[in-house]
Amino acid sequence: MRGTALERARHNHGMGGPLRFAVQGAELAGERHEGRGPIVVALHAGVADRRAFDGVVANLAGRATVVTYDRRGHGDSPPATARFNALDDLGDVLDAVGHGPAWLLGNSVGGKLALDLALRAPDRVAGLILISPAVSGAPEQPLDPDTQRLSDRIDEAVAAGDLQEVNRLEAWLWLDGPAVAEGRVGDPARALVLAMNATALAAEERQGELEDDSGIDAWARLEQIAVPVTVACGTLDLPMFRDRCRELAARLPRAEHVALEGVAHLPSLEAPAVVAELVRRALDG
Repeated sequence: MRGTALERARHNHGMGGPLRFAVQGAELAGERHEGRGPIVVALHAGVADRRAFDGVVANLAGRATVVTYDRRGHGDSPPATARFNALDDLGDVLDAVGHGPAWLLGNSVGGKLALDLALRAPDRVAGLILISPAVSGAPEQPLDPDTQRLSDRIDEAVAAGDLQEVNRLEAWLWLDGPAVAEGRVGDPARALVLAMNATALAAEERQGELEDDSGIDAWARLEQIAVPVTVACGTLDLPMFRDRCRELAARLPRAEHVALEGVAHLPSLEAPAVVAELVRRALDG
């Protein structure tokens, strides 16, 4: 199966459109959007899937060849049934989409994957565009009161087995931002987040503890990342992410910090043109 799926992805290399990426023991759903520039692989947040980048791709208007894919248990990719490593999966996707280093656009957990790959295989990464990234090895930070209140309510809903309520509260936390009223961001972005996260939450119950850690402590090794990095964070995002992004930009050797006004943790959904401009600026150097 592995060889067949990789060949299928390579056959589509210059054609664009839907792809299936072979990874260890599974296939991941993805898409290739052809453009004139370098390859950009977009890595979605934990509450999202590849559809979170549709607006960004449309606003780039062919400036880059953008590859998006659903991690296991997200979107159209089935949940894992055996142990796996998401960083290995990313490496397999890069094998399928082209030769040479690629740019990585990562949001939240997708940003963590991007940083980890830049440390594991620096020759495969041309640059990073990070949006409120998680960071492997980062110390836990105390939550601000608004985030803590929402986090407590999410924990209660999880304990009660009420995934619909978990989904509603997580949309408030990540899409609206913890310090603003629920519903700040309306449809279609809100409906899409609820649909994407419903799939992820259902898969999380089945996927359980099957994902292996990358074994990389990026927080302790940020100074080793030599590629250009854009670190962006919404001004309505969780304070811990805003603080972390400023520290990342200060510690990474070739980093620029960008504050995204009036958006929260998922700016590709509420401000796709702004994220597309981040990508264009990064590619233009």
